[in-house]
Amino acid sequence: MVSLSIPQNIQISEVTCDSFRIGWDMAPEDTGRVTHYFIDLSRKEGRDPNRFKHRDVPTKLVAKAVSLPMAVRGHWFLSPRTEYCVAVQTAVRLPEGGDYLVSEWSEVVEFCTGDYGTVHLQQLLQKAEGAAGRLLRFSVFYRNQHPDYFHHIRTACGGVMHPALKDSSGSHGSPINGTLSGIFLSCNTEFDTGLPPNDSPYGPLRFLIPAAHLLHPSTHLYFADFYCMYTPYHYVILVLTPAGSEGDLFCRTRLPQLDLTANPFLTYSPPQREGEEPAFCHARDVILEVFYTEPLHLDQGSVVEISGHHQLMSLSTANAKKDPSCKVCNISVGR
Repeated sequence: MVSLSIPQNIQISEVTCDSFRIGWDMAPEDTGRVTHYFIDLSRKEGRDPNRFKHRDVPTKLVAKAVSLPMAVRGHWFLSPRTEYCVAVQTAVRLPEGGDYLVSEWSEVVEFCTGDYGTVHLQQLLQKAEGAAGRLLRFSVFYRNQHPDYFHHIRTACGGVMHPALKDSSGSHGSPINGTLSGIFLSCNTEFDTGLPPNDSPYGPLRFLIPAAHLLHPSTHLYFADFYCMYTPYHYVILVLTPAGSEGDLFCRTRLPQLDLTANPFLTYSPPQREGEEPAFCHARDVILEVFYTEPLHLDQGSVVEISGHHQLMSLSTANAKKDPSCKVCNISVGR
């Protein structure tokens, strides 16, 4: 039988966090006789992209010939925001012995998967809702840092904490990683005192700002992530942003928006009677990380020294990787 030509002009399209479509050009004389496609895919990271299997070794995916481009989904556990290399062969199944006549491998093409889409974030949100627990009252947002941080803010930044780009901690597919700037704040309290904990993994000085300054009907709240780091603790990242702000416009098409007055994580309840104050609550059973997208001036709150005698460094989340084996906070589209 005449040998098959090498697939040309590999095209990757419609890439999501866990799927893609692939197509290529074949010689006219091959189109009618090709019965199968062999597709080989590997992560790019630090590997030789040309290290593909020899023609007599089974490939990772053998697909019956269909019209191109074809969708590839579910054959691999693709990870979001990950660079991959892919190459293809075409094949004709021979009647005797079930062997294949195969072409040589095509050129190697590289592509990168996308962020979590809306459907994936909804799945993650549902898992987070199941872990949130009951709500506890709180009155302040706070941010812990070392003295050098606050000294820099006062002397070099005019007393203003400016938003910084979100790092890569948590779920790899969260749309805010490396794309949205903000300031991380906490609001968790001790259930027996109703006050913020005395210890912190981030430093012995604490910036405190009344919850009413940031959480009110003119702000929008979005769900961004749910993860753990090989510990019993689970984290939920929420984005808090003024309505109509640049951060709000970014989140509007990328993240699930939460009802400020009715969600399992962070709530604002308006005053019920004249003269009353609004009420604020946070989820008890997860650690909330609130990502506020606007600058904050130290004069909007106060900086105090916390009374804890040690720092719990194991709780620090800077660039921390999500535990891919946890059944509580993982969904089925990569980590």
